[in-house]
Amino acid sequence: MTARQPPAPETTAPESTADGASTALPLTGRILFLSRDPALLDAQLAGASLSLDQAAPLRDEVSTDEITPVAILSHYDDRLGRYAYTGFQAGGRCPLGPDAARHGGFSVTVAGGRYGKGSSREHSPAAEKLAGIRLVIAESFERIYRQNADNIGLFTSTDFGLIERIQRGEAIPVDELVAGRDALAAAILKSGGLLRFGQQHLRNVRPAEPTVPTADDGKAAAAMAGAAASDDAVVPQTLFEKIVARHALRTPVTPTHAAVGEGLFVCADRRFIHEYYTGMAAHMLQATLGDALALHEPASIVVFEDHTSYIHTSPAHVRLGLVPNVLAMCQAQRDFAARFGLTLHRTLTDEEAAQEDRDFAAGRSKGGRNVAGISHAMVTEHYALPGQIVAGTDSHTPHSGALGCVAFGVGTTDMANAFVTGAVRLTMPASLKIELNGTLPPGLTAKDIVLHLLALPAIRAGAGVGKVFEFTGPVVAQLSTDERATLTNMTAELGGLTGIVAPDAETQRFLRERRGVEFAIAPWMRSDEGAAYAGRFAVDCATLTPMVAAPGDPGNGLALADLKERVVIDIAYGGSCTAGKREDFDHYHEVLAWALAHGLSVPAGVKLYLQYGTTAVRDHCMAEGYDKTFAAVGAIMLQPSCGACANCGPGSSTEASQVTVSAINRNFPGRSGPGQVWLASPPTVAASAVAGELVSFAELQARHGG
Repeated sequence: MTARQPPAPETTAPESTADGASTALPLTGRILFLSRDPALLDAQLAGASLSLDQAAPLRDEVSTDEITPVAILSHYDDRLGRYAYTGFQAGGRCPLGPDAARHGGFSVTVAGGRYGKGSSREHSPAAEKLAGIRLVIAESFERIYRQNADNIGLFTSTDFGLIERIQRGEAIPVDELVAGRDALAAAILKSGGLLRFGQQHLRNVRPAEPTVPTADDGKAAAAMAGAAASDDAVVPQTLFEKIVARHALRTPVTPTHAAVGEGLFVCADRRFIHEYYTGMAAHMLQATLGDALALHEPASIVVFEDHTSYIHTSPAHVRLGLVPNVLAMCQAQRDFAARFGLTLHRTLTDEEAAQEDRDFAAGRSKGGRNVAGISHAMVTEHYALPGQIVAGTDSHTPHSGALGCVAFGVGTTDMANAFVTGAVRLTMPASLKIELNGTLPPGLTAKDIVLHLLALPAIRAGAGVGKVFEFTGPVVAQLSTDERATLTNMTAELGGLTGIVAPDAETQRFLRERRGVEFAIAPWMRSDEGAAYAGRFAVDCATLTPMVAAPGDPGNGLALADLKERVVIDIAYGGSCTAGKREDFDHYHEVLAWALAHGLSVPAGVKLYLQYGTTAVRDHCMAEGYDKTFAAVGAIMLQPSCGACANCGPGSSTEASQVTVSAINRNFPGRSGPGQVWLASPPTVAASAVAGELVSFAELQARHGG
């Protein structure tokens, strides 16, 4: 590697006895309570020690964007530990500055429910561990965060009874800390992390025998899912279960048929990674294997640059002087891809796109145009197929579940291990059946459906955490693959492992028309009647109206019509993986073309940014003439990238006073800049940009004569 690489967080195993048995985890530091009261944070940083009662109430839903804001993810060394919790918000401010956690002498962090929401970035538990944290206690954890913590040897617990014992100086046995975890998670933690575990157990894994689960297997799985099992010899399965069974690996430490909650390893048909993870993964592998490093089936690995197209103009990166770090990070990925001959999709800047256009027009194009875009959207457009397993280092990897495959996000260590062993860790989840009934009213989109689901009390309470969301019903049958991808993509916000839609004629149409692939759907590619589900959610889509989510969390959903006062906006942003697809741009164009025909445009004081998700979407818009409409109405067009969604490009707010309406998937504090972000569907974003305040397209039409 030519660029300086970040060291992996230390993954030493807990203290052990002479025979190697783990004993106790050393917790000699203080306890950091992530309270809702910023004054209590200030007091702790000043040296005060609190009890649990004194620290209450604790912050719920602390996101990975708060643990490690995206702008600091480019750090290459243990400086990452300086920035743990620097985005954490309490009382409208961020009490923990750089080095606060590290210099505070903390070894335990305590928080409320759904800790680690959001991104799959392993940087978050890594920063905590590099800051001295050895144990995180919370009411509940998000799946990816907890798995990432396991993988680097950071312990997590939901046992609040540990707090007083730790404060008394009591040693906590490791066996107690892993009690209640699945056997695989416990073994990984006792080994000191996944890479060490993988070298011990996963070097020569092979596929499990393709057997059908028995009634006894099914009863055990159904009982853990909270459902009843059939007494028939052949147990009905969900589509997810069938795909996993066909990809399960036989290992010495995992069961043949994993029940819900048990750990297993699967072989992924596709593994993909992007620039914010590759450097760390490469360092981990080099440190572990040295010159013996070889990748398992490198032809099935795809590498993307999708977060850095506009890094030179990203306010957060420029202000903090991080652009050189990011460029080194990108070069490190390119070096890694070149070393192992991996397929690489490079970023596309405005200048490169303009030169491509000039070369193409002049007949000078050699080798075609750069095929670029957001990783998981590109995987759907170019790689994933029904019945496959896709693993990627992004929480929105479930995007490809719209094609009827199992697609889920993993962290850096998971992917590093998968690179060399071919084995991807999975904790067998239960499934939820989401039945979308009725008919979706005109003007509503899949984004409105998801915002409705996110606002349901059960989902907000964590009913979807770690589960599979299987989308079914007549409305799903009517949705295009682009719209289905919005549903599966945002299972990340719903807390799920993944989302899936059974392949059908629409799936075949998409593959044929978008990719030139004629795909035959096998009879097994559906869920069986009588398959076990942990729960069902039925939505009468005919009753839905345009939705928005108030700033702070995607779960803050409400009907736009229920807003007592309309919110004036400064920025409107249409783009991201969730809303940068071809059909999303059809919506943007429909609204903006109508506005133009009625003498309307984006008013002074409002900026409208439209960012393509992939080059294929951009080419579609140009072929249809959309670019002329967008220019005439005053939109600022951006090349394919994650951009403002991850606070790494134009469209992010720069002042706390700014208000944004955005079609992105999450609006956690600070994620898209310091301002307030309202989530909405593509039509609502475009209509609001024209109105200068939150309105639906129907409302905009009514105001101006239909």
